[in-house]
Amino acid sequence: MAPDGLVTAHGGRWRAALALAALAVTVLTIIVIFSSGFGRTSPVTVVPTLAPTPPSTPAATSPGITVVADNFWLTYLPAGLSRTGGGSIAPEPGVEGGWARYAAGSSFVEVQVEHGTVAADWETYRKRAVLASPRETTVRGKPALVGRHPSGGMMIAWLERTGTGAWIRVSDTLSADLLPLAASVQAPA
Repeated sequence: MAPDGLVTAHGGRWRAALALAALAVTVLTIIVIFSSGFGRTSPVTVVPTLAPTPPSTPAATSPGITVVADNFWLTYLPAGLSRTGGGSIAPEPGVEGGWARYAAGSSFVEVQVEHGTVAADWETYRKRAVLASPRETTVRGKPALVGRHPSGGMMIAWLERTGTGAWIRVSDTLSADLLPLAASVQAPA
């Protein structure tokens, strides 16, 4: 039973007005809560940080295209480095490939390409990358690991394609050049 005074000719209008006002307050409250970010957890973005040395300028590279092995080459190499070693990798079951080392003084870049069952898939290949504090990243859209190499310097390893994996290791003095080096890799599909 309705209280006296509310059941009048105008009582229906008051109830409709109060219901509409309550709806408006509820909608505004929900909008304010959701737009404030209340209860939202922000995603943690891990950005690999390398040594603060500035990268060499790509215009001053030496040489322009550097073949590592088996139709696998770099289109970027820090200035002043020259090839000091390379060839086929030591024989292992399920692995074959090549490597190259470029150096000048205490600065160096080492690149290795590995073919075979060792690089059958990313989960298998990533186990070969022995890194201190490895972090996941990508190289040209392919999964990769980057971190400190136990013997010094920084290293990145990735699966170029099924059956082919690669890694690049640089001295601490060239750590800012690690990602540009990996991005410059060219290989046939």
